[in-house]
Amino acid sequence: MTVLDSFLTGSYSRSTMIAPLKEADIDIFVVLDAKYYHNYNGQNGGQGGLLDLVKRTLLKTYTTTPAISRNGQAVTIRFSDFMVDVVPGFYREGGGFLIPNSITKTWLPTDPKKHVELMSAANEAHNGDLVPLIKMIKAWNRSHSAYFRSFHLEVLALQILNNVTISNFSSGARYYFEKGIDLIKKQNVDPAGYGDDVGRYITGADVEEAVRRFQLAYDRAIKAEQYAANGRIGDAVEMWIKNFGGYFPAYG
Repeated sequence: MTVLDSFLTGSYSRSTMIAPLKEADIDIFVVLDAKYYHNYNGQNGGQGGLLDLVKRTLLKTYTTTPAISRNGQAVTIRFSDFMVDVVPGFYREGGGFLIPNSITKTWLPTDPKKHVELMSAANEAHNGDLVPLIKMIKAWNRSHSAYFRSFHLEVLALQILNNVTISNFSSGARYYFEKGIDLIKKQNVDPAGYGDDVGRYITGADVEEAVRRFQLAYDRAIKAEQYAANGRIGDAVEMWIKNFGGYFPAYG
């Protein structure tokens, strides 16, 4: 296939990926020649047809990998110790890129390079504390069935913590959960400026479940801070472990 550019993207490039690597996706963005867009725009299987072409091409090269499959917007190569999501896209007139969404049968405007710039700038504004806090939030999510998409949680963090000082990680996490209770119910717009709601996958009754999870995390954070303030460090740690699972160190 004719490739115009390729680069790392996703949480790996934004330094927000959390361990273990075998449970994470490393995203590689591949900019294709526009001829493929014209060939699969409304014909030849559309967006899904393009992803199938990418899948067939990868199968010719990675012949011994455990599995290669496609999802809504990418083709996943599952190696023995980690996964790679190959995201095909095209240069977009006016800036950014277009990527295929085989579920909605549309072309989704986005700009992963802009996402990296925004995260880097925000982390610098927070004196390097934003990325570690986001990793904590991702640990909370993974410890409770990974209900939320990780990029969604990052977008919320950029919005919630904008112009807010992260005094320490305990109050930062509590503040995130508190503000998230309300924001998770609303549209969370792609920070690259293309208007897409990154939380559109949460619909109907799932919104209530999303709110419940944020509320529970907030209630536990409040209790943990109260325990710590009263010198009950063991109880505080136990409460934080309920939020962050095995990612949080044991006490004593």
